[in-house]
Amino acid sequence: MGKRLADRERIFRWFLGPAQRGNPYAQFNLALLYKNGQGVDSDARQAFSWMRMSALQGLAFAQNQLGAMYYKGVGIGFSDAEAVYWFRRAARQGDPSAQQNLGQMYRRGRGVPVNEEMAARWFSRAAEQGIASAQALLGEAYLHGRGVSPDCKLAQAWLRKAAVRGEVHAQCLLGSMFAHGTGVERDTVQALMWYSLAAEGGSVQAQFSVAVLYASGEGVQRDLGRAVHWYRSAAEKGDAAAQNNLGVLYATGQGVTQDEAEALRWYRRAAAQGHVLARHNLAGLHGGAANAALPDEHARGSIDFGEMLRPRTQEREARSGPR
Repeated sequence: MGKRLADRERIFRWFLGPAQRGNPYAQFNLALLYKNGQGVDSDARQAFSWMRMSALQGLAFAQNQLGAMYYKGVGIGFSDAEAVYWFRRAARQGDPSAQQNLGQMYRRGRGVPVNEEMAARWFSRAAEQGIASAQALLGEAYLHGRGVSPDCKLAQAWLRKAAVRGEVHAQCLLGSMFAHGTGVERDTVQALMWYSLAAEGGSVQAQFSVAVLYASGEGVQRDLGRAVHWYRSAAEKGDAAAQNNLGVLYATGQGVTQDEAEALRWYRRAAAQGHVLARHNLAGLHGGAANAALPDEHARGSIDFGEMLRPRTQEREARSGPR
């Protein structure tokens, strides 16, 4: 541990001299050391100061980093306008991360007016350079016609490029395409494969969708144990539909030991978010007409299959921060 610390301090001193003499690469690396607290105490203001010196000398990756610092308010006050300025300077030099970041600013209208066409143009440049997250964003643009003409074949091609490199957002969108038959032949096996990869990667939408496929047995062997696992994973992250469905499984003893207290807990959490079926199920759990009105297979709770495999805006916009 002591040797590692000494090595980091030596690296800091090695960059300090050239940085003070105006070397932009040393200034960039020194800024990163201050930013990450490596070999020196973390100091956001020093990080910003050295990054700006490097960026002013034209170093594209320093310009991108400086834009991100303005965007996040690291070492300086927040400024979308300054973020756009520096992202643009780096993007025009061909820096792919800056190109993606500039595209995101256009998509969100941060520092510039919303312009989906410009967003797609910059995503395309970054995607062509192999940035997986940009490939996912470009695939999404083609899928939904955001700034480009809708083209499911191009959408699938770009999403697959990103998905095979582990981009969770792309995996989830591919799963949705196969689940709904959007521009491809409907294929629940393919849908489950891509959704499962995205679910393992932490996508709440994918976790919910995998649970629905296992719970319904649609195109796959029904497995309520796995359904419970993935509903719980999504429910614990705050997904109301998953909370409701997990409540139903506890209320009916499907895939878990029947437990009305647990059912009540999950119904309440979903109902607190305004989930209509959860409110109905909450009332029905205590008996009465609302419960009796349900068909036998839905007794003591309605599974939210109306939410099945639905797209979720918050996850479509998950790639939000500068790189």
